[in-house]
Amino acid sequence: MDAQTAVDLCRDSIWIALLIAAPILLAGTVIGLLIGLFQALTQIQEQTIAIVLKILVMVLVMAFLMPWMTEKMIDYSADLFNTVPDVLIKEE
Repeated sequence: MDAQTAVDLCRDSIWIALLIAAPILLAGTVIGLLIGLFQALTQIQEQTIAIVLKILVMVLVMAFLMPWMTEKMIDYSADLFNTVPDVLIKEE
């Protein structure tokens, strides 16, 4: 395996990881900002409200997007397994 192939594999794996994690992290960020704004406006400073709601929203988003995330991971894995023979043929 040459250096460019290794770089391409690493880049693709990082891209897929970011693509899959982005909706969950975005939902957590948005709900965190909304809860922070609500707490600032009402002067309620209870941290468990923020944590529980963030976790709940992130789990719901993950459950809702699980088929899409699974499809992306299966596609990436299939592409990865299909490129293994090409990489092995290049080495010979």
